[in-house]
Amino acid sequence: MRRALQRLLALLALLVAGHSHAHELQPGFLELKESVPGTYEVLWKLPSLGEAADVRMPIVPVFPERCRQAGQARSARAGTAWVYTAQVECAGGLAGQAIAFVGLSAFSTDVLVRVQHADGFVETHVVKPVQPALTLRAGAQAQRGIGAYLYLGVEHILLGVDHLLFVLGLLLIVRARWALVQTITAFTVAHSLTLAVATFGVAQVPPGPLNAAIALSILFLGLEVVRVWRHETSLTIRHPWVVAFAFGLLHGFGFASGLAQLGLPRGEIPLALLLFNVGVEIGPLAFGCAVILLERAWRLLHLDWPLVLQRLPGYAVGTLGAYWTIQRVAMLLRGVV
Repeated sequence: MRRALQRLLALLALLVAGHSHAHELQPGFLELKESVPGTYEVLWKLPSLGEAADVRMPIVPVFPERCRQAGQARSARAGTAWVYTAQVECAGGLAGQAIAFVGLSAFSTDVLVRVQHADGFVETHVVKPVQPALTLRAGAQAQRGIGAYLYLGVEHILLGVDHLLFVLGLLLIVRARWALVQTITAFTVAHSLTLAVATFGVAQVPPGPLNAAIALSILFLGLEVVRVWRHETSLTIRHPWVVAFAFGLLHGFGFASGLAQLGLPRGEIPLALLLFNVGVEIGPLAFGCAVILLERAWRLLHLDWPLVLQRLPGYAVGTLGAYWTIQRVAMLLRGVV
């Protein structure tokens, strides 16, 4: 099983290595609250461009022609994002109308749109770069659209290459399937705890040190994979679930960055947190299940790969972990200096 698993993960490592820049979900967030019919309080949260918090993504929401801005818009910096607030008056309301996002198609980020109508209906949408516009539902057709949070959770983990590399490292270390179940469960419980803690604002970790620590956790697993190759032992190899739980706490704060940046109303956080967390779980669980199922099929092929290809997944985990650690520590020190 061990050799077949290494061959399978070698293919996965090739795919992961091709996308060596770790992704952090930074969606835009547009909230519209209809205070009185036809009048909306607008909150537009615009993510920064990369690591430079002062460089804003040139994305602009465009309302229908029937809408006009009342008074001056206000802007303020919130962490690595910029928040704009304004009041917009739309004759006849926005139900059934289209909102476009100019400039969104040039970036690999999404925009979460939340509209609270005067009659109490709430609808939520995720706008993608491939289709940078949406049409709001009309009247009684409006609904919560809570699946948007589930979608964001799935996207966050599938595009979060650093998180998937951590799971890959665990798969290379764990020898038995029952131990693998325990390890993935520990990782899940840990990051669920810190995801909830961070989303409710109980505790926060600055993004710079957090990202460096997440990268260091991947590098650490890379070193442990080498111990496995040498038939050595360590706490990680004997009790991988302990390490998975400890580092899962760190990764949970990383997951929370995608949800916390949205600035959701507190009344909607519990449901959004639940669905986002379920979406986050789908990624590593599906990844682990796919490895187990494909490993069985792989054994039937009886292919003999060179040793260097069998060890390619471990090289990918260690090398990318080292690269991200150096990169993120350098960024952190540059910010301090």
